[in-house]
Amino acid sequence: MGVGAHRAGLAGAIYFAAIFALGFALGTVRVLWLAPQIGLVAATIVELPVMLAASAIVAHRLVRSFGLRRASELVVMGALGFALLLGAELILGVLAFGMTPNTWAANLLTGAGAIGLAGQIGFAAMPLIVSGLQKHPPRA
Repeated sequence: MGVGAHRAGLAGAIYFAAIFALGFALGTVRVLWLAPQIGLVAATIVELPVMLAASAIVAHRLVRSFGLRRASELVVMGALGFALLLGAELILGVLAFGMTPNTWAANLLTGAGAIGLAGQIGFAAMPLIVSGLQKHPPRA
C-alpha cells in the first residue's frame, strides 16, 4: 500500500470514528426525544443537516491535515469511512437492538432509513466535495 493510500485509510478511519460518535449521540436524542414528538421521518430530516455539516467540517480538517490531494485518496477516505459506518451500524443494530442483518437492511428502505442512507452517501462523498472548496483541487 502506498503512502497516499495509507494516509487516506487512516483519515477515513478517523473520519468514521468522529462522525459515528456524533451520530450515536444525536441518534439517541433523535430516537428517545425528538421522534416521539414529531415522528421518526421528521426527526431524521432535522438531524441530517447537522450530520452533514459536521461531516464537512471533519472531512475538511482531515483532508488538509493529511495532505490528501489526489481524487483516489479522497475516494479511499470516503469509501472506507462509509464502509466502517455501515458495518458499525449493522453491528449496533444486531447487538444493541436485536435486529437480524436482514431486518437492518430492510430498515434502509423505510422513509427514515432512506433519508439516513442518503446522508451516509453524502458523508462518503464529503472528502471529494470539500476538496473542491480548498485552494488545491484534487489531482487525478
